Amino acid sequence: MAASRPLASRSPATPEPPLVSATMARAHRAYWRFNVALIVVLMAIGFTVSFGVPLMAARFAGVRFAGFPLPFYVGAQGAILVYVALILIYIVLMQFADARLLRARQAAEASGQGGR
Repeated sequence: MAASRPLASRSPATPEPPLVSATMARAHRAYWRFNVALIVVLMAIGFTVSFGVPLMAARFAGVRFAGFPLPFYVGAQGAILVYVALILIYIVLMQFADARLLRARQAAEASGQGGR
């Protein structure tokens, strides 16, 4: 059996990422830090609605909402509404984050630091 060449020599060289200014690097780090933190918070809320409320259903059985016991309402309608609200919140907050990153990019390009 013939010896094969290392995988790295078989594939073309990976292109280098474009250089960015320190200002843009900070803006990107802040953008992704915000994105990850937002996802963690929204996932925690979704987890609580999915698992916390059903586990506490017996304690909330006496509470009524719109004429129905709260656990029934949350199971039938409330959880879905919370998930839709979480999606909308993510969309709105990420639009703000995108706009902030765009402003940082435009400021960097205006100051001549766009690609360096």
